[in-house]
Amino acid sequence: MQTNNLPSFQEIYETYKNKVFNTVISYLQNHEDAEEVTQDVFVEVHRSINTFEGKSSLSTWIYRISINKSLDFIKSKNRKKRFAFMSSLFNDAGELRHDSPDFYHPGVALEQKENSAILFKAIHSLPENQKTAFILSKVEGLSYAEISEVMQLSVSSVESLLFRAKQNLQKELSNYYKS
Repeated sequence: MQTNNLPSFQEIYETYKNKVFNTVISYLQNHEDAEEVTQDVFVEVHRSINTFEGKSSLSTWIYRISINKSLDFIKSKNRKKRFAFMSSLFNDAGELRHDSPDFYHPGVALEQKENSAILFKAIHSLPENQKTAFILSKVEGLSYAEISEVMQLSVSSVESLLFRAKQNLQKELSNYYKS
């Protein structure tokens, strides 16, 4: 696709900044990290816009970059701080501390903060593909067809991932609420 058919970078940024941030914070659960990765996403968009071939929609391409940057950030952070991070989240008995990191998602009301932290903890226990499909579907509101395009999978594969994600979340959350 010719870049002269694309909107300006400023228009792209204004159109997608909130979607990118919401996607990124769904993965990272930390406002400062999400801001940093959102900035990285738009640096990558700016740097790579000339390579955008138009085989997918611009929004799909930007979602892919957002997801990849989020997953890369998580992997990098886990490599560097795995033990310290786990120690700060869990006490010696392996239980989640009551003073777990604060996390705010713009789509979640303040009074639901504790429940959202429990839900996002459960979401992050999912395998990577299930987590991505679930976030794109339930947090970002994408259709199965859009998710299929972003994840480069068939619609039936997306349906299967979402079905398994819901089963796993139901099991994880039922275990939490039993205790």
